[in-house]
Amino acid sequence: MSKESTAKFNVKTIVGMGVLTALVIVLQAIGSVIRFGTFSITLVLVPIIVGAALYGWKAGAWLGFVFGIMVLATDAGAFLAISVPGTIITCLLKGILAGAAAGIVYQLFENKTKLGAVIGAGIVCPVVNTGVFLLGCLVFFLDTVKEWGAGAGYENVGAFFLFGFVGLNFVIELAINLVLATAIVRILNIIKKPESAA
Repeated sequence: MSKESTAKFNVKTIVGMGVLTALVIVLQAIGSVIRFGTFSITLVLVPIIVGAALYGWKAGAWLGFVFGIMVLATDAGAFLAISVPGTIITCLLKGILAGAAAGIVYQLFENKTKLGAVIGAGIVCPVVNTGVFLLGCLVFFLDTVKEWGAGAGYENVGAFFLFGFVGLNFVIELAINLVLATAIVRILNIIKKPESAA
């Protein structure tokens, strides 16, 4: 690879990551006011998946980190009042691991089928995001979550986790990713074509 093509690649990557980072920030700020159930809907998983597919798992981890910072800034007040360290760890880890996992899954399947790679990344991203969030709740906030569940009429904290706490949000986030999967593939094909022609 020549110096010129390396510099071109780096500029494209920096610009692309800048745009996706800004998109994550804006979508989280907007999404923090859209609520179905207890918490706001996460709209930022799509740009995280696009970034992870275009630029690799490290880019996905970066975009997930930005997502985690934005969640702390816009939507974590109830948890910050209970445990600042627990909230920071949970918010950052869920974003970073979701973005990295999306990139790894995409890279595993990209050569076989782009659509399959995007669908796989689109499934893994919200599963990891929600899974790490629930794990953080179990480790840092279990007593509070039990109180919230009892207040909402749930006798079992597991049922509250699944149905009252994150259930509908997770289904909506997963559906958004799967519905947009073909659009994401088209975006990736358009963006990657000039690189392969060079």
